[in-house]
Amino acid sequence: MTDGTQIFIGTAQEKQFLNLKLANRHGLVTGATGTGKTVTLQILAEGFADQGVPVFAADVKGDLSGVSAEGEPKDFLIERATKIGFDDYGFEAYPTVFWDLFGEQGHPIRTTITEMGPLLLSRLLNLTEAQEGALNIAFRIADEEGLAVLDLKDLRALLIEIGERAKEIRTEYGTVSKQSIGAIQRRLLVLEEQGAESFFGEPALDIKDIMRTTRDGRGYINVLAADKLMLSPQLYATFLLWLLSELFEELPEVGDPDKPKLVFFFDEAHLLFDEAPKALIDKVEQVVRLIRSKGVGVYFVTQNPLDVPETVLSQLGNRIQHALRAYTPREQKAVRTAASTFRQNPDIDTETAITQLGVGEALVSTLEKKGVPSMVQQTLIRPPSSRMGPVEDAERRKVINNSPVFGIYDETVDRESAFEILKERAETRADAAEKAAEEMAQAKEAKKKSGGRRSRRMSHTERFISSAVRTIGTQIGRALIRGILGSLRR
Repeated sequence: MTDGTQIFIGTAQEKQFLNLKLANRHGLVTGATGTGKTVTLQILAEGFADQGVPVFAADVKGDLSGVSAEGEPKDFLIERATKIGFDDYGFEAYPTVFWDLFGEQGHPIRTTITEMGPLLLSRLLNLTEAQEGALNIAFRIADEEGLAVLDLKDLRALLIEIGERAKEIRTEYGTVSKQSIGAIQRRLLVLEEQGAESFFGEPALDIKDIMRTTRDGRGYINVLAADKLMLSPQLYATFLLWLLSELFEELPEVGDPDKPKLVFFFDEAHLLFDEAPKALIDKVEQVVRLIRSKGVGVYFVTQNPLDVPETVLSQLGNRIQHALRAYTPREQKAVRTAASTFRQNPDIDTETAITQLGVGEALVSTLEKKGVPSMVQQTLIRPPSSRMGPVEDAERRKVINNSPVFGIYDETVDRESAFEILKERAETRADAAEKAAEEMAQAKEAKKKSGGRRSRRMSHTERFISSAVRTIGTQIGRALIRGILGSLRR
């Protein structure tokens, strides 16, 4: 069906393809719930994998895990394949690696606090400007003092250290208040309760491990279990942005290769942008704009095109639009927006068609030669060759045990880092303080003993006189006193 330069998407009046050479110009898959977005994501992932392009995709509902299993020859799938002229349609499993930030449904994905950086971490913790400033100071001091900040306990220890040295660092770095340190510590506690503790640490993910291909040249489909992760949308969004940033920083410039080095699918893309500060949206736009020259294609999958900021939307050249509802004013606006982003086809009323598309049907416009978008076509999407729907737990575990990264990330490594170094420093200071306190106590005791001897000599005299006074009532006592007084007079 393809000649190695394109991916078959489906059929309108003519077959519709995605040009591999322009697949790194990014894309957008939108549509209401139940209209077929996940299957479209699945067939795109299969197409890229067949052409030797690794894929990374979040699996929000668990359905995408089916790419790891061979599809079943159901009547409606074969009927769709026949209808669209998919003559070499067959069923097969695709090489898959399962990942999970929590290490439950796939290999753990970890990064270090240092690699995450203060900007993304501030976003994750939803910090104020003052709190973000304190965090930046903490990162700067850790860098200057060679403190490896790998996990949450490292960061907590570093913040305690900064709080104790607030007066010392004020002149060089600025004021760090106890309130800011306390607020960050509380946010870290909340983050830990959400399960983020397992995300920070080592071994950290090596980007090369999500860019693997098989011996026969097919790309691996990396599936991130995101059903639990979706309950922590800030963590989900920050993780995805971190991964993109890592790709951007580590991959070399390749311009426009014949096919992408990696394709990245952002499912539930609105979570990346909801309530995000402008600085973060600018960062996303920058990464999306520039990462194409690294050979990475980014595809946003979401319900509504309005979920994606206009500055990012303008970067997405390949579009697949499933049906949208148009009952509320916002939904009607979304339909108009979606229709206006396509290169219009005189044979199609795009705005009307969007509301009338059936399940598994979409409006498709992809980039042609020289990057010009094709005219929009109402397209029947091809059926997947892998299983539609999730795999069983036993099937997932078998794939995990046979994956090329098995044993690399499954055990946590806890090497010496900021926590241990600062703990040792604190113990040294505590020992020094205890020794100084002991020496001071000994000096006080010596002084007290010295002063006590003078007091005892005085007390002997006082006791003697007191005893003499008590004997005044007796004749012997009076004589003694007279003798003493008499001698004094002389």
